[in-house]
Amino acid sequence: MSDSIKIESLFSTQIYSAQLPVRANADLAKICLSLAAEDRAGQRWSKQHGYRGYTSYASLDDLPQRASMFANLVSVIDCHVHAFAKALDYAQTKPVLDSLWVNVMNEGAVHTGHIHPHSAISGTYYVSVPKGAAVIRFEDPRLPLMMAAPAKHKNAKRQNAPFVFIAPKPGTLLLWESFLRHEVPQNSARGKRISISFNYVLG
Repeated sequence: MSDSIKIESLFSTQIYSAQLPVRANADLAKICLSLAAEDRAGQRWSKQHGYRGYTSYASLDDLPQRASMFANLVSVIDCHVHAFAKALDYAQTKPVLDSLWVNVMNEGAVHTGHIHPHSAISGTYYVSVPKGAAVIRFEDPRLPLMMAAPAKHKNAKRQNAPFVFIAPKPGTLLLWESFLRHEVPQNSARGKRISISFNYVLG
């Protein structure tokens, strides 16, 4: 074979991962569970949309103002989001937090595949991840264009796989560009899987 042959990786899809200190997670979990018990609008929305658990996604938009622990978490996340935006070669100004919400998944809960429209960077911080809790699954954004793409080996390289599964732990922070489709398969853990998700827009 010719020595001039090369294979490049183009149009990469990047996922940013960091492991943060978990010293505040017990208190964060208490606050999240307190919201789940008191936020009637969030409870109704979760029930209406078949969410087995609780999310403040459609009911509370002021979490950093409600509790300093959320504000402190946002200040840490800000630094990571700005670093990720730099790694992505964004030409525009620094990303700004647009929304932040709590997720409490009970046993059997599912979060079906979705993207986060109108945002640039999205992510999740994991507060409590009991043994056997659901992973997060990311989907190759090119899938809708792969009309006759061949199946991949079960042991395909991570960058070639159509789906990538990430098993977070308490303290894991994941960031991705908001166009990236993702989902949480059925949660089989008996304990509550607690996370805090967010969207950033470009200022």
